[in-house]
Amino acid sequence: MDTSGSSCATPAEDEVAWRKPPKGSCHGPKPLSLSKGPTAAAQEEEGAPGDAPLGPPQSPLGTGVPRTLFSTWDGWQDAATLKTALEDTATGIPCSEGPPKPAPAQPDPTGVISSPHGGHGKQEQQQRSWEGDQHDGSASLLWVARPGLLFQGDKQSSCHPLSLSWALGYNSSLAVHSLAGGEDRVLLYVCSHTAVIHDILGGQQYHLQGHANTISCLCVSEDRRWVATADGGPDPLVIVWDTFSGIPVRTIFDSHPGGGVAAVAISRDARYLVTISAGRAQKVCVWRWTSPTESPVCSTELRPEFGLQDFVIFNPQNPYEFVSNSKTQVIFYLWSDAGLQYSTPPLTKQTFNSVVGHFSQSAFHFNNMQALTGTSAGKLVVWDMARALSLSEEVQVWPHSTKATKLVPMQRSSITVLMVLESCIVTGDVKGRVKFYNGWLQLLACYSHSGVGPICSISFSKPPPEPPDAASACSSAGSQPFTTGNFILSTSDATVLHVATDGTNFEKVMEEAKKATTAIACHPRQALLAVGSHCGLLKVWDYQQPQYLVSRIFTEAGIQCLSYDPEGCFLAAGFTDGSVYILDAISLQSCCEAFRFSRGAVTHINFSHDSEYLATADEKYAVTVYKRVLQNGQRCWEHLAGLHSHYKPIRSILFGVQLDSDEPRLLSLGEDRQLVEYDLSSSSKDQLVISHRDRVEQVAVPLCLAWYPQFGTESFILTANSCYKMKLYNTTTKMCRKTLLGPTYGSPLEKIQILPTRSTTDPQKCYLAYITKDKVGLQILPVDGNPHKSSAFICHPDGVSDLACSYDGRYVFTAGGNDRTVLKWEVNLNALEAAASLGGEDLVPFYSLLEGGREGEFFRELEDYFYYVQLRTQGIDALETRQVSTHIPLEEIPSVMRAMGFYPSEEEIEEMINEVKFSEYVDTGEQVTKINLGDFIKLYINHRPVFGLSMKAIRRAFQVLGYDNENGDKVIDRGDLLLLLQCRGEHMTEDELAQCLTALLGRHSAGGRFDLDTCDPSGAAALTEEEIPEEITAKRFTADILGLPIAEPEKRTVKINEQLICEDSEL
Repeated sequence: MDTSGSSCATPAEDEVAWRKPPKGSCHGPKPLSLSKGPTAAAQEEEGAPGDAPLGPPQSPLGTGVPRTLFSTWDGWQDAATLKTALEDTATGIPCSEGPPKPAPAQPDPTGVISSPHGGHGKQEQQQRSWEGDQHDGSASLLWVARPGLLFQGDKQSSCHPLSLSWALGYNSSLAVHSLAGGEDRVLLYVCSHTAVIHDILGGQQYHLQGHANTISCLCVSEDRRWVATADGGPDPLVIVWDTFSGIPVRTIFDSHPGGGVAAVAISRDARYLVTISAGRAQKVCVWRWTSPTESPVCSTELRPEFGLQDFVIFNPQNPYEFVSNSKTQVIFYLWSDAGLQYSTPPLTKQTFNSVVGHFSQSAFHFNNMQALTGTSAGKLVVWDMARALSLSEEVQVWPHSTKATKLVPMQRSSITVLMVLESCIVTGDVKGRVKFYNGWLQLLACYSHSGVGPICSISFSKPPPEPPDAASACSSAGSQPFTTGNFILSTSDATVLHVATDGTNFEKVMEEAKKATTAIACHPRQALLAVGSHCGLLKVWDYQQPQYLVSRIFTEAGIQCLSYDPEGCFLAAGFTDGSVYILDAISLQSCCEAFRFSRGAVTHINFSHDSEYLATADEKYAVTVYKRVLQNGQRCWEHLAGLHSHYKPIRSILFGVQLDSDEPRLLSLGEDRQLVEYDLSSSSKDQLVISHRDRVEQVAVPLCLAWYPQFGTESFILTANSCYKMKLYNTTTKMCRKTLLGPTYGSPLEKIQILPTRSTTDPQKCYLAYITKDKVGLQILPVDGNPHKSSAFICHPDGVSDLACSYDGRYVFTAGGNDRTVLKWEVNLNALEAAASLGGEDLVPFYSLLEGGREGEFFRELEDYFYYVQLRTQGIDALETRQVSTHIPLEEIPSVMRAMGFYPSEEEIEEMINEVKFSEYVDTGEQVTKINLGDFIKLYINHRPVFGLSMKAIRRAFQVLGYDNENGDKVIDRGDLLLLLQCRGEHMTEDELAQCLTALLGRHSAGGRFDLDTCDPSGAAALTEEEIPEEITAKRFTADILGLPIAEPEKRTVKINEQLICEDSEL
């Protein structure tokens, strides 16, 4: 979209007068003539003249297009010579010559959740290998890479089950950089934990993957070749990338443990990085990233009263100087191998008797004697930096002598972006205007457009190298008109624009969601994806091309959920204000008036298989049903009924088909552990009938629901809960038929979808797509607890909000919620099957989940218990010849489970026994009465808790059930404890309680454990009063009653499914 902006403005006469340079300067104050450019659009916003002009610059450069230091390694020597000469003249500090020699230390670029620290130990070896390759004269990819190489050649298929294929949206709080020159539009921006290089005109993306946390900052070198990205996680990474080849050439591990990185900058010679941590007490580090050393060259800590320093930039004429700022403090730094010094010059409202405002960005003036800082009051702070005659003197004098000398009002609007080029100063503000000034802050040009929001970043297209015989900058300034290259604008409202300065055209390159992207839905028959966000923006995207097709903005409320009907004719949208829109799937026009029957935000929405019903669930725990009816000869939608069927948040609603007919059935699952089925045929206007209500969990919270594929004659409903378990329930009886260990990748499954099958050649080949808190994964069906049948990848470190699968099962889409991005993942089922095959067959994958494996002591102990049960079943004192068997009776399952340290509840025991007993009933009509060792191992692994009993859980129980005693400790009265055990939860009879207490407490007096079958409970009352105090603390309950050892609190890591999960452990 091309729209005309305002043209260039010559400064007003009074501005020119007060900013006149001294006589003899080559920067004349006369008005500049412009052939094509901005007109006087921002004069009315200019501030009042200051009372003192800026001092003359020491380096008389012209007002032409800023030059790039070097664009390729071929031009390095000439550029380095020029750079050294400039620095010798300006600062006396020499600049090293030659290109940087990066030490490759590549993180896993696939996004797989394996720890990125795996490559840490290989870094020196990779460096030596790299040096060896150079010594041998072999061609490294880094050295043969050239601009444009990144998108050449065919894309190779990934060897991972899921690979990132496309990214929608971007982090609008971070800068968007232009990596190409001329008419090419190659952009670099951040999308969640991935940096994206996007060729806009070519319709291609390249993804720089390696971060496990959301990228918090990035910077680009002068020649656009090197990109540094840093993240904000607990174990942050700083990665330097080569944009020509897409290779991560250096990874800095543990740069700022704990809080991550708040700001990063790269020097103009591309040799040094500076990073600032994001913690309260910030740390500043300077890195020589081309060196393989793991520690910074120098570092220092800042005091918290300086505020969060979230912007930093090097002096382009001296890599040993840099400046950072927070909203309230600007800090100047000077570093060397000996250390890092900084100064914090004061600046308050009283300094110049004028409002300063909050600082936004800082930059060094090209005269190398001053620095500038933009403020929210529309002013520029001018800092004078005193220079010494030698480096040794400068270390002593600078930066401590830096002080604010002027506060220049530029405009009334807040300045959000400040850049200093080689010949001019550029600002961007909250009104979307870009202004160019010369060295004395005389306005040269202004670009603005009414549709541009607050500017977040400005990036100029990389200019072509100038010819060697180019005129000097000073002479060109007085004889040539002001010109500048095209540039890219990014705004805080998620819009990216390309500004062609020769024609003052503002062209929208990207326009994405301004708020959280929470809803996605795939068309059931076409390659279309609908994306909705909280800003009310609804877009339909052709994910094969890829390109946007149609969009619509809803101004009343934000979109919370989306769903296509099975025919692909309708698109239903649920909104944050409780309204429901039913739209035409192609034009996005409303098919009827909006429904407003929900009192809270609509969280789930779904169509029936015949498109006759539409059901929603809202945050007020209500389910609402809409129905298509025939009115006046036309089909339309009307409200049927609603019902508050849950008392906790609803996690899922699901339509299905009746087993004995083609009528739809509707189910809802809530955090109240209730699975509710509705009788749609018996429901009438304002009367929604419930046919069944079943409790599906005892302790865990059910999180998601799906229809399980038909692998046999029995039909199942699949659920996943908060304890990393997946359960199969009979669709008719709702009996739990199987409990299985689900994927354990850091957090439980949040949403699941059966992946549509691509062909009918093997109907038994089915797969499940799922999301956890921050990952997306695939699971091979049928589920059996085998950890190698699932795989997961980090998709949105700050949280996944929605999941969708393409109609052909080739792609999976994830929405990132607050990161405002949608990621498209390509599915490779062959890779998933190969990984499962490598994990082994039969019991091999399950042996690896036992402590010590097949040859470990735990397995041998399990065998001993298994065969001891046979002895016990046949009688310990029996003299007859014993029948050795590989099976034990089902009744002995609880005993062996408890012997192995797993103490199931009575309900869990019933589920385990029923799971084995009815495993063959549907096929043979007979019940199973015994179990072998292999099946028992599977049963044990699938049913045992992922995490053992922890002191944290016991304390939590005492917080709920107890009261505060006079010492402030949470305690439970002895009588209340005994009463709770008999009346709450799974009730214990008085005899059972006496028996257990005798066994638990009797061991202290007798010195050994009691056999529950032989202990005498007659003295339990006296023993209870003697051994149990009147007030019981959690610690005493654990140590004195249960007899469990209590260790100091620590974080321990549990290995499950080859993934690491941290938990608090004290037992």
